[in-house]
Amino acid sequence: MSVFSNLFGSSEKQDNSNSKINWTPLTYMGQLDEIVAFSEQKPAVIFKHSTRCSISRFALKQFEKDFDLEDKVDAYFLDLLEHRDISNEIASRFGVYHQSPQLLLIKEGKSVYDVSHEGINAGVLKGKL
Repeated sequence: MSVFSNLFGSSEKQDNSNSKINWTPLTYMGQLDEIVAFSEQKPAVIFKHSTRCSISRFALKQFEKDFDLEDKVDAYFLDLLEHRDISNEIASRFGVYHQSPQLLLIKEGKSVYDVSHEGINAGVLKGKL
């Protein structure tokens, strides 16, 4: 593996097996209704990731490294290349501009915080809960 692949990751499909985050893959549209409903009791985060983008891979790895909110939020992972329709619905439903990578915090059925690229930070997210 090259130095750049080690640093930014390869463009291969995301393997979450080494992640300390218990990601729920966001793979069908109905999950958005579930996220809205469940977020009334417990906040949710959605991480929108492009598996072909080194910046997205770097942001994901950094977020996973610093994440310590497992008991405070439900974490959903969206592969943008596989599920662009869901990404478009997220933008429409939650009133956010589509970006990649992007992190949204959903509380009480609404996006109360969204950030992208180098702004994705688990510590800052913790302060938003």
